[in-house]
Amino acid sequence: MANGKKYQYQQKIVTFGGGTGHFSLLRGLVELNQPELISAVVGTWDSGGSSGRLRTELGVLPPGDIRQCLLALMEDPKQRQVAQKLFDDRLADIEGPLKGHSFGNLISARLEHIYKGADRGVEAERLLFRIRARVLPVSISELNLMARLEGGEELDGETNIDLRGEKDDYDAKKKITRIYFETNADPNPEVIQAILDAEVLIFSAGDLYTSLLPHLLVAGVKEAIEQSKAKVVLILNLMTKMGETDNFKASDYLKNFKYYLGDKNGIDVMIANSNGLDSEILKVYKKDKQQPVKVDEAECKKIAPHIKIVEKPLAIYHIREHLFRHEPAELAKTILELN
Repeated sequence: MANGKKYQYQQKIVTFGGGTGHFSLLRGLVELNQPELISAVVGTWDSGGSSGRLRTELGVLPPGDIRQCLLALMEDPKQRQVAQKLFDDRLADIEGPLKGHSFGNLISARLEHIYKGADRGVEAERLLFRIRARVLPVSISELNLMARLEGGEELDGETNIDLRGEKDDYDAKKKITRIYFETNADPNPEVIQAILDAEVLIFSAGDLYTSLLPHLLVAGVKEAIEQSKAKVVLILNLMTKMGETDNFKASDYLKNFKYYLGDKNGIDVMIANSNGLDSEILKVYKKDKQQPVKVDEAECKKIAPHIKIVEKPLAIYHIREHLFRHEPAELAKTILELN
């Protein structure tokens, strides 16, 4: 082992997710579990920001979530601190087409070009930054995520789905009824094998329709989960999200996972937060029509009779961001201690 550290846990883990929820999960896991046994699976359908621009201008896979996973899995805090400053730099002091791009995204895009493939580029970046855990794009196909709403309206692209709750004409009554890709989503073979080999499969907290469920639309992923003997764990979001999960309870998340996983698969364990959230901070969330996700255990049991629901005090408040997040170490420990 490179740094001589002895790890308490040696579990073969595959994670699915995106954004800060996935980041927090990976930060905790890499501290407690043997890093070489962790595979972080990331989506490749982001259409906004720097990632979306690079996808359009250079024809590369959107690198934003890949970059965040690589950062989360760096074991040396000093290395991570320096890398975060480098990755997050937006080249604001220069003029020209590169202005506004995340430097970390540019590194990923260039390595994909040099090594002639997104999967090979990510592997090169992992070696460059001495990251022992693996980061795997779920697909190397060019994907465009679509959503259908009640009434038949369709939303084109991940960003339009993700940000629909912020639009002036947003109608909460028009719920998302289906998501799909415009074209075939071929799987990354390494992801399929990682799922088959895993002992634990974890869906992180994150945006339900834009970060989590799309993984299950990639060919072969749902089938691999069905064949795998791994325990399937869902980390329940702390808060609802306007535009995707308005007024959702835990059972609503389970219904969606059951729909996309199929009847043969299912969530074995749901991890939920149990500590009370500060009422003053919740007022800030309420302005954005967000609220804590409640665990309606009786309804959950109707959908998944054998599910195990684990409730623990996992939420912490980030003063700088004015947001609640999962505490990485406690979250990882809760999962790794599951029987």
